[in-house]
Amino acid sequence: MSSQTTLIVAGGGVLLAVLVIAWLVRARRRERALVEILDLPFGERDVPIEAVTERGLVAGTVSIAGKMVDHVDAGGSLKKQLEEAHIPMRPGEFVIVSLAAGLALGAVLAGITAEWFFGIVGLAMGPLGGVAFLKRKITSRRNAFAAQLPDALSLIASSLSAGHTFLRAIQMMCEESEPPLAEEFARVVSETRLGDPLVDALARMAARLQLRDLDWVVQAIRIQQTVGGKLADLLHTLAEFIRAREEVRREVQVLTAEGRMSAWVLGGMPLFLLLAIQVINPEYMRPMYRGWGIAVLAATAASVAVGIGIIFRMIKSIEV
Repeated sequence: MSSQTTLIVAGGGVLLAVLVIAWLVRARRRERALVEILDLPFGERDVPIEAVTERGLVAGTVSIAGKMVDHVDAGGSLKKQLEEAHIPMRPGEFVIVSLAAGLALGAVLAGITAEWFFGIVGLAMGPLGGVAFLKRKITSRRNAFAAQLPDALSLIASSLSAGHTFLRAIQMMCEESEPPLAEEFARVVSETRLGDPLVDALARMAARLQLRDLDWVVQAIRIQQTVGGKLADLLHTLAEFIRAREEVRREVQVLTAEGRMSAWVLGGMPLFLLLAIQVINPEYMRPMYRGWGIAVLAATAASVAVGIGIIFRMIKSIEV
């Protein structure tokens, strides 16, 4: 593959990915403008509905992608994960962006290495990378919430001691806190305003975040609401208990950091060396892309993946 063809392939893939993402961003901006208009009193900013809604290719493509996701993922796990990660995208939009990223990465790799094999690998890495990013975002958000939870409980307990109601104490805590804790508790307050019991709204938040500490807090509040007692003292006790658990959890993270770093280095080094050799001397690796060479590369990739899985399994087996 000549250098000119390489640049054309790589540039075309990147350009197509950028156009797809820009196209989705434009559709998202129109939806936000429509939401802002619907929130205004009647008669203000009256505009034609066509000015803020997307029709034709955008709506049709997102709709088709959404139907495909609904057919494959009948349980709606992707939608739940997007909600947990707090990513303002529909499942169809997320799938389109992941495929566009994979197309761009595949075009770049195929253009740099001049081998179709790397293009297929890059195309597959787009959706896999999207799923990995989604899980990473969920984990990061949960960890941030867990780190903020003890201080939030202490603040709520102090507000209760000052004479405020439980709901008002949560509202004041939301005003003082940062996301993601403020966002989740603000949703609890909104559900309560719609007539839902406060404890049930807290239980749904715990089920959505899947944090053991938050489950214990909700169960303790539910028991206190049933048998009575001083809620402020209970929340202070829970805050101290969660802080102690968080200290132990951070110590475990420090002690296992070397294992995590080893897994990433040992997993990324073979791929980096393969790409480097392919770019420096393409003829050296050419026999590996034919016949049994592809099977050997696949077996090697599977071996590396199993090794990384074992390392992470050993690290995650330590529970606090």
